[in-house]
Amino acid sequence: MKKNLLLMMLVLLLAMLAACAPDRAEEPKPADGKDVAEEPKPEKLVIWEDVDKSKDWLPAAIESFEKEHGIKVEFKELNMADKIRDQLRLDGPTGNAPDVVTLPHDQIGQVVTEGLLQEINVEDSVLKTYSESSITAQMYDGKLYGLPKATETPVFIYNKALMEKAPETMDELYTFSKDFTKGGNYGFLALWDNFYFAHGAIAGMGGYVFNEGAEGLDRDDIGLNNEGAVEGAAYIQKWYTEGLFPKGIIGETGGAAMDGLFNEGKVAAVMNGPWAFQGMRDAGVDIGIAPMPKLPNGEPVKTFMGVKGWHVTKFTKNPYWATKLIEHLSNDENSKARFEAVSEIPANVALVEDPIIADNEGAKAVAVQSQYAVPMPNIPEMGEVWGPMASALQTVATGKSEPQAALDEAVKSIKTNIETNHPAK
Repeated sequence: MKKNLLLMMLVLLLAMLAACAPDRAEEPKPADGKDVAEEPKPEKLVIWEDVDKSKDWLPAAIESFEKEHGIKVEFKELNMADKIRDQLRLDGPTGNAPDVVTLPHDQIGQVVTEGLLQEINVEDSVLKTYSESSITAQMYDGKLYGLPKATETPVFIYNKALMEKAPETMDELYTFSKDFTKGGNYGFLALWDNFYFAHGAIAGMGGYVFNEGAEGLDRDDIGLNNEGAVEGAAYIQKWYTEGLFPKGIIGETGGAAMDGLFNEGKVAAVMNGPWAFQGMRDAGVDIGIAPMPKLPNGEPVKTFMGVKGWHVTKFTKNPYWATKLIEHLSNDENSKARFEAVSEIPANVALVEDPIIADNEGAKAVAVQSQYAVPMPNIPEMGEVWGPMASALQTVATGKSEPQAALDEAVKSIKTNIETNHPAK
C-alpha cells in the first residue's frame, strides 16, 4: 500500500510540474533544431549585399533589427554575380565568412554542393509572404536555402514615339515589324541567339530544360529537342531569315548593338529585362512596358525568371539569428523600402497590389510576366546547358543548321557534359 501511495504521489507531482512548465512546442527553434537558449545572441552578424544595392534602405533595416534584438549588424558590398560566391569559397574555411549573403537562385545548387550554404527552417506564415515560384527557386533537393528578395524576367519594352501601344500577340507584332522594318529601322528585336531570352519562345512552344520529377528536376529528362522546342527554334529562325533582325545582334556584341539601336530611336520595341529601363530613359526614350505578347499557339512567352535571395552561410556560428535576420530583411516593410531605393521588384505577394507596384508600369509588367515565367534551373547541371544551346541557336539564326539538327546536337553535348562533369550519385 505504501509503495502504491508513493507511486501515486510521484505521478501527481510530475503532472503538476508538467502543468507549470513552459510550452516547449511553441518556443522558436533555430535552423539546426536546437533551443534558442542553446544559441545565445551574438554580439554581431555580418551581411554581404550586392554592389550599389544597400543605399537608402539597408541601414534603416539594420537599425530596426538591432533595436528589436540587440544584435549589431554590419554589411559589406560585393558583386553578387560572381564575387560573393568566389570570396565565400576563400573566406569560409579561414573563419572570415559572413553570416548572411545574397546570391542569384541559379547558383544555389552549386554552392550547396560545395558546402557553402545551409538549409534554413522558417514558419509557414513566413513562406506565405512570397510567391510560390520564388520560394521554389530558393529550394534545392527538396530543402529551403534562402528567402527571396527580388525577381526579374524579360518583358516587352517599346518606344512610345514609334509604337502606340503594346500588341497583344506576337502575330500582331510580326505584322507590324514586316511593315516597319526598312531603311535601318526595325519593328522588334530580341537576343534570341542567347538561350536566356530564347527560352521564352522554346518553352512557350512546349520545350523544357529539365523535367520536374518526384524528387525535383530530373537531369536525365531533357526536353530541348522535343517537338515543341524544335517548333520554338523554327519560329526564332523565321525572324532572322526574313530580315526582321539585323545580322549584328548575334553573338557576344548583340546586346550592346540592340541597346544602341533602340536608344537611337531606330527600333520600335525590344525584349529585355528591368535592368535596361533606366538606361533607356537616360537616353531620352519615352518607354512603355508590358508583358510579352502571346505566341502564335496562344500560349504565353515562358521567360526565364531569376530570383535573388538572402542565404545563411554554412560557416555562421549563429544560424538561428542569421535566419531571423534574413526574415527581417525580406519582410514586406523592408522589401518595399528596397524597391523604392533600387527598383528591383520584390517577391512579396502583399506588395503586388500595393500602389508602389501596381502604379509602376515596369514593376507591374514584370509582376504579370513572372506569372508565366519559369525559374532558371538551379541544379549544377544547368551549367552544361548554356554553351551548347548558344551554339545551336546561333547556327539556327544564321541559317547554317536546321532547328532539329541543331537542337539534337546541343542535347547530345549537354548529356555528354553532364555525365562527364557531374557523375551520378
